[in-house]
Amino acid sequence: MRILYLGDVMGRSGRLAISNDLPGLRQRLKADFVVVNSENATGGMGLSANHAQEILKAGADCITLGDHAFDQKDMLQFIETEPRIIRPLNFSKSAPGRGAAIFTATRGRKVLVAQVLGQVFMKRPFDDPFSAVDAILSRHPLGGQVAATVVDMHCEATSEKMAMGHFCDGKASMVVGSHTHVPTADAQILERGTGFQSDAGMCGDYNSVIGMQKAEPLRRFITGMPKARFEPALGPATLCGLLVETEEGTGKAKSIEMIRHGGVLSQSVGVPSE
Repeated sequence: MRILYLGDVMGRSGRLAISNDLPGLRQRLKADFVVVNSENATGGMGLSANHAQEILKAGADCITLGDHAFDQKDMLQFIETEPRIIRPLNFSKSAPGRGAAIFTATRGRKVLVAQVLGQVFMKRPFDDPFSAVDAILSRHPLGGQVAATVVDMHCEATSEKMAMGHFCDGKASMVVGSHTHVPTADAQILERGTGFQSDAGMCGDYNSVIGMQKAEPLRRFITGMPKARFEPALGPATLCGLLVETEEGTGKAKSIEMIRHGGVLSQSVGVPSE
């Protein structure tokens, strides 16, 4: 099975790139299942119901969120009616929605998608992500009824993302980081067969400061004083993500490829590593 994961959709630029390019990209990559992190799709903070519907219509089979999951208040209700959207497992015990779900890909194959928030350098404390993931993976072993498993590790620290990759090695098809909006160059298949990348990057305008128009972030770095709100950059977006092909039967990764499509970054839709 070929699974495409796309990193944080950032504002209008990211949404337009998803709507315009994802259908063709999915077809060209022969993706059987597509996960899109969309927690910054609406104004750079959260995801509205209308924008969620746009991303699902463009070809996402599952949308993951993050620490900004409920910044757009209509998501509190919408997530209860739309099973294709998941929020972090360890967000809050009282949060609406689900932190993991099983989906149906091509040929009826089942895909488990789970998301957790990290704890290091995050603005608020969250429950232990490792025990949360372990409970889900133990209930749905890879290669059984679940043909593939995707874990979205949404956090700041590279070390915490790498630790999650090794923690899940052999128990998930892929562990991919999100949240920091910059793609890392460490896509690999770990020792026991899990595809891993510390951060997939964002789907947004990279002529920016992690997706925001440059003036206000620069002002704050230089002067230490805010003057205006952060606003998403509006230039052409690069779709960034990870494509993993899994083995039939085991669900483990047999090839992995970084994806960078459009915008200003160097393009990477080439030969996968195995």
